[in-house]
Amino acid sequence: MEKDKVPQDQSNLTKNNVKELLYATDENGNYTTTLSTGWEPKTIALSNSIDEINERIADAKQQVLNGEASPIVYFMEANKMDLNILSSYVGFWKWRVKRHFKPSVFAKLNDKILKKYADAFGVSIEELKNSITK
Repeated sequence: MEKDKVPQDQSNLTKNNVKELLYATDENGNYTTTLSTGWEPKTIALSNSIDEINERIADAKQQVLNGEASPIVYFMEANKMDLNILSSYVGFWKWRVKRHFKPSVFAKLNDKILKKYADAFGVSIEELKNSITK
């Protein structure tokens, strides 16, 4: 793509005054870098991804409020983690983290274990336990 034809569409990047670095050709046909605020297909894909993430977070929050899941599930989704990532952050086997998703098991966790989760999510133990129900 030629440098002067790089799209400058409105996108999620524009809202935060961020530009993406792209490669394009200059007037001599040599590759160079240029900045773009976005282009429509990428904006649509990014918007769809963000909507899906927000939907997963809302679902996780509802599961916690309904007593179907522990707050770990909500914070995992809110921090855009999956089971593998969370497991590696807290240093527990995946099966053990999955077990902590159960509200009855979560209620019995000691502060040492809760601290590992709180640190991974960047919250206090108190926020981990109570912030969703407020």
